[in-house]
Amino acid sequence: MHDAEKLQPVQRVVTGHDGAGRAVLRSEDWASPEPKAAGVADFLLLWTTATVPVDNNDETEGRERAAGLTLHGGSVIRVVDMLPGGQSPMHRSNSIDYGIVLTNEIELELDSGEKRTVKAGGVIVQRGTNHLWRNRTSQTTRIVFVLIEAAAYRHNGEPLPEVMG
Repeated sequence: MHDAEKLQPVQRVVTGHDGAGRAVLRSEDWASPEPKAAGVADFLLLWTTATVPVDNNDETEGRERAAGLTLHGGSVIRVVDMLPGGQSPMHRSNSIDYGIVLTNEIELELDSGEKRTVKAGGVIVQRGTNHLWRNRTSQTTRIVFVLIEAAAYRHNGEPLPEVMG
């Protein structure tokens, strides 16, 4: 694996309400993604919700809620720094995922063999399909992912299973 340059920490600002119902800043912090995924990517969980629709009266610190790749019944937002040469396993979750490429580029490969390179500023709408991510460059690629639980895609009346690679 390549020695990856570290990208700048991510600023997270969380709002809420005070006793009078006015909008206030609840917290602000800076954090960097941490190594995960067999050394091919660094992850930073920013926030989760237990339900969709979201209950804005839930005062739980969203970063402290246990979440896997997705959160059953809820939503997740995380930053992923895909390291140079890194590749995820092929995977599918019962969610709709919005991937926003912030730096560099990433290759998306589907189980059909189709591939597409998405550059900084590009957005991927991932609709429960079996896919992998590949960073074919010599620089770290930063992507923000928003994952919201969804019903499984049904093929010939049968739901396709999740594949967690």
